Amino acid sequence: MDFNSILIGSEDPQRLVDYYTKLFGDPTMSEGGYTGWQIGSGFVTVGPHDEVHGRNAHPGRIIWNIETADVKGEFERLAGAGAIVVREPYGFEAPLDGSIATLADPDDNYFQLMSPMGPQPGG
Repeated sequence: MDFNSILIGSEDPQRLVDYYTKLFGDPTMSEGGYTGWQIGSGFVTVGPHDEVHGRNAHPGRIIWNIETADVKGEFERLAGAGAIVVREPYGFEAPLDGSIATLADPDDNYFQLMSPMGPQPGG
């Protein structure tokens, strides 16, 4: 198996499309009311969902992650583009040693920037 994407349902998907476009640039795809950005080998997609209303009442239930070797630099770039900051970069301890920062979208869905945690490609 291979995990390839996450779909964020929203009552107001255009608001999320506008937000994520500020952070990640022009969408990689937009079709049938769904808009997505390729980040690495996976996609984050936003679209309408008839069972979703208002903001996320439990934003910590599902948190999607973006891996980067430069958590601080990417955090500053995204915050400068208007990202909603939940928690600024902080370190975590051995055996993983790295950094993590938590951000949110206007529907209060959480996502994080985090240091690589596994074997590096070619390593």
